[in-house]
Amino acid sequence: MATLPPFDLNDIKRRMQGALNSLKHDLGSLRTGRATPSLLDPIQVDAYGAAMSMAQVATISVPEPRLLSVSVWDRGMVAAVEKAIRESDLGLNPMTEGQTIRLRIPEMNEQRRKEMVKVAHKYAEEARVAVRHVRRDGLDHLKKLEKDGAISQDDEKRQADQVQKATDQHIAEVDQTLASKEKEIMQV
Repeated sequence: MATLPPFDLNDIKRRMQGALNSLKHDLGSLRTGRATPSLLDPIQVDAYGAAMSMAQVATISVPEPRLLSVSVWDRGMVAAVEKAIRESDLGLNPMTEGQTIRLRIPEMNEQRRKEMVKVAHKYAEEARVAVRHVRRDGLDHLKKLEKDGAISQDDEKRQADQVQKATDQHIAEVDQTLASKEKEIMQV
């Protein structure tokens, strides 16, 4: 029978942090009525026969709080970038001037803000579930180590408490991140 690797609390924390980082990335792409370059992250451009992210074909800047400027590097790609923006479900209307595409971020109405908050809550719940899955994996590993006699019952209990503390800390960070994003979305 193969021996189990030793328990690594840092690995558990790293995996929980990964769920939190994923949440932050997902929330960054939510439209809040304010211009951010990450708003265009989900858009894929059909470039040179492959799907590429916007950051791979252009520089995105924020000259004003409600305006994005997309400077396309290759003049031949301007039409493809413009098409990708139009076809995205972000509701943006590109205005092209040479190799620069300007995107005005429209004002969000109350109903749209509430929809965005619901999406943010869904992302946060997915992150909580991911953190709990990591906790379950860690606790299962500890139980197996104890069952195999690799660690004592006291060690298993002590390390299980550390896993729970890490879980509580990361869930609290998820909730804090969500509250911050919700406040940003609902600001008028």
